[in-house]
Amino acid sequence: MYRFFVEASQINLNDKRVIVTGPDVNHIRNVLRMRQGEEISVSNGVDGREYRCGILTLEPDRVVCELRFIKEDGVELPSRVYLFQALPKADKMEMIIQKAVELGVYRIIPFTAKRCVAKPDEKKAAVKTARWQGIAEAAAKQSRRAVIPQVTEIKSLRQAVELASDMDVRLIPYELAEGMEKTRKMIDSLIPGQSVAVLIGPEGGFEETEIKEAIRYGIEPVTLGKRILRTETAGMTVLSWIMYRLEGSL
Repeated sequence: MYRFFVEASQINLNDKRVIVTGPDVNHIRNVLRMRQGEEISVSNGVDGREYRCGILTLEPDRVVCELRFIKEDGVELPSRVYLFQALPKADKMEMIIQKAVELGVYRIIPFTAKRCVAKPDEKKAAVKTARWQGIAEAAAKQSRRAVIPQVTEIKSLRQAVELASDMDVRLIPYELAEGMEKTRKMIDSLIPGQSVAVLIGPEGGFEETEIKEAIRYGIEPVTLGKRILRTETAGMTVLSWIMYRLEGSL
């Protein structure tokens, strides 16, 4: 079943009507070639609910649907996981966002670190963030998420660790961290409902001074094993472990 996102105001519970507008209209009408009576899934990207609808009319600028039933949250992780990702080279960020959304991340916070090869262009920052947000929305549709994870504006390392310090659990993969036993204990201790921050470094890794700063904010260095993982692999590894732990404990 196809999933679409709409504004909360486009879902009228009293009249049992859902209105789809914007680019999705063309997608429904001309790409998917859907017809009256076919069912779609709609979310407002906020409340975690899935609204199952049947198409009533296909108009040039909107698709009018009948609300059939509401499915409560069942696809989101029971904890909010925040991925703090140091800016990688080239277009790796797009792939990282896509896969992180598929794995259930709640928010993605790009940041700069000393060894980042990519340097943010302030003039293009807003355009880049908007593009990343579009990728997050597309990935949320594909993976049938009930919410659209937000991709924030690019932060500094200081801003990132300050934000992460407010989370219940705070992890920062580092090649010189202690053995896997500590990592295993931290993952195993995760409890549904906790907020989790994961800070991933750039291609060259974090400098020691950056790790010390993170520790000052209560962020725990952990190892991901004996091999050195690429920045685009490290985040996916931790998110996969977190997903397995949280959903496996339900």
